[in-house]
Amino acid sequence: MATVKLTNVKKVYGKNVVAVNEFNLEIADKEFVVFVGPSGCGKSTTLRMIAGLEEITEGTIEIDGRVVNDLQPKDRDIAMVFQNYALYPHLTVFENMAFSLRLRKMKQDDVYAKVTEAADILGITELLMRKPRELSGGQRQRVAIGRAMVRDSKVFLMDEPLSNLDAKLRNQMRAEIILLRQKINTTFIYVTHDQTEAMTLGDRIVIMKDGIIQQVGTPAEVFDMPYNLFVAEFVGAPKMNTFETELVCENGKYYVTPYGAKIQVEGKKADKLAQRNVQTQRIILGVRPEHIALTDANDPRGIPSKVEVNEMMGGELHLHVITDDGDRVIIRVQTINLTEDVRASLTYGSTVYFTFEGKAMHFFGVDSKHNLIS
Repeated sequence: MATVKLTNVKKVYGKNVVAVNEFNLEIADKEFVVFVGPSGCGKSTTLRMIAGLEEITEGTIEIDGRVVNDLQPKDRDIAMVFQNYALYPHLTVFENMAFSLRLRKMKQDDVYAKVTEAADILGITELLMRKPRELSGGQRQRVAIGRAMVRDSKVFLMDEPLSNLDAKLRNQMRAEIILLRQKINTTFIYVTHDQTEAMTLGDRIVIMKDGIIQQVGTPAEVFDMPYNLFVAEFVGAPKMNTFETELVCENGKYYVTPYGAKIQVEGKKADKLAQRNVQTQRIILGVRPEHIALTDANDPRGIPSKVEVNEMMGGELHLHVITDDGDRVIIRVQTINLTEDVRASLTYGSTVYFTFEGKAMHFFGVDSKHNLIS
């Protein structure tokens, strides 16, 4: 297995189109790292530079302590799974998986052993004699993963492998990749635009925007302490609600005052504000939909709003409401706690009041967009 290190890596197309800039990252042996971000952020380009499918403009890439900038993909000891599977249509599943082993002149008995072992792990033994056209999308993806597995490479690269699958199959394959990782225990670098995949799969997540790393951390770190407003809004579904408001320091305590309500900051968030000696100022306040609760008109912390959309999601409702100031807010409400009368009342145009706990807030600079306490 192997470590991967990228130092000041940059990719420029043409004269001035910068796809990746100042990319610095160390990936430990057997670590599962996910590159995530919106389309065009440079995540797939970075993966392709590691694989040797794209030349780097500046910087160095090391695999297992060896600089691989000038090595061909076949000499980097990596295996890659592509978004579109890239299977040979005229070959059987067995032949697709065995292809790279036969190029190495491996003995037939060893080829058979490796392919059948991988097929057993992936649950595709009964498919070995079929052609790709006879397989479903999920089965083709398993074959593509199996073809990469048999190579016993130092690094396993996966470029949006689930994006062509429907939602149900994506969930299933995501769980299978987690199990696969436990079985083969190699270094994984995985690219996706889906933050749910990133949060569930990665030991660490690399969040990118416009070719630049925005934050690197564990799923818990990027969720609980986003470095900036982009990360805060990107991680989490539905995305974080944001309000421009006042952060007030008063007698050693901190309060926020959205829409005339006064809510005290509590817990570790209050301690960190005090440690950094943050003063009264305008801020962008962030609160996740799951941390907002419905209340009533008698609650002094209650913020009045009107329901625009009520999305029934099974175990919860996603209430889209609009405040008196015209700001839109999303609230996740657990249906198990609602009476039938309350659920029936949450219709378009109805008035509801919401609030949130003082320990569930995030604070960002109005100009810098950086987290004030990260």
